Amino acid sequence: MLAGVATFLLLLIALLAVPVTLKFQMSWQQGFQGDMTLLWLFGLVRVRLPSSRERATGVKDEATAQKTGHPERAPGKTPNLFATVRQTGFRRRVIRFIKDLWHAIHKDDISLRVRVGLGDPADTGQLWAIVGPVAGILTQTQDASIEIVPEFLDAAFELDSSGNIRLIPLQIIYLIVALLLSPSVWLGIKQLRVAES
Repeated sequence: MLAGVATFLLLLIALLAVPVTLKFQMSWQQGFQGDMTLLWLFGLVRVRLPSSRERATGVKDEATAQKTGHPERAPGKTPNLFATVRQTGFRRRVIRFIKDLWHAIHKDDISLRVRVGLGDPADTGQLWAIVGPVAGILTQTQDASIEIVPEFLDAAFELDSSGNIRLIPLQIIYLIVALLLSPSVWLGIKQLRVAES
C-alpha cells in the first residue's frame, strides 16, 4: 500500500518536473482575440486552447450582465480590494512573487503592451502602487519587450502580447504555495474581510 502511494507520488512529481511550453498571440481591445498552443512531454502532447471567438462572446455577455445588474460605484468610494494594497508587507510579498515567477519562466520573443485605467485617477493611482513596481521590473528584462502604462483619465484595458514561454509546473506550484503560506498575504486577506464588514 505504502509502496504504491510512494510510486504514485514519485510519478506525479516526475511528470510535474517536465517543462510545459506555451505558444501564444493575444490581444484585447474591445474583446479577446488570440491563439494559444500548449506543448508538453517535449512536444509529444500538443493542445490547442479554445477558440478566442468563443471566449470573446462569453466575456462580452458577462460584461453586459455586470453592467446591467450592478449600479455604478459612487464617486470617491474606494474598493475594498485597495485596503490590502495599502499594506506594505502585502504589496512587497505580491511584487516578490511576481518577480520570482517572472524569473522562473523561460521566455522567447516575448512582446507585451498593456494600457490600464480604472476611470478614477485616485483608484488608478492605488492600483499603480502594485502595477508600477512590477512594470519597472519587467521593462528591465533583456529577453522580452515589455511596456505597461497607466491611463488616469479613462477606464481602459488594452493588451497586445505574443511569444513563447516555458515553465516547470513543479516550480510554479512551489512559488504559489509559498505565496499562500506567507503571513503577509493572510494579513492582507484579514484586512480585506475587515474592510468588507
